[in-house]
Amino acid sequence: MQADQAQITRLLKTARGQLDGILKMVEEDRYCIDISNQLMATQSILSRTNAEVLKAHMNCCVRQAVEAGDAREAEAKLEELSAVLEKLVKK
Repeated sequence: MQADQAQITRLLKTARGQLDGILKMVEEDRYCIDISNQLMATQSILSRTNAEVLKAHMNCCVRQAVEAGDAREAEAKLEELSAVLEKLVKK
């Protein structure tokens, strides 16, 4: 993975901490809206993390395949990226 590993790790640890907090909120039978707000915050961090990983994929993996002149590999990388983006749009 060519993404900034320190940044990705920090974001994922933050999301993990938020999930632990949400589990505690559920166990404590906290107010539903408060739980929902925390869930949305966690989803936002995960979305931002995914965007960084995908950006790194485009800037490294896809670019390398294109610059190497390997049309088959470049096409495969673009198809992978297209499939992921299609999943994101269907959410």
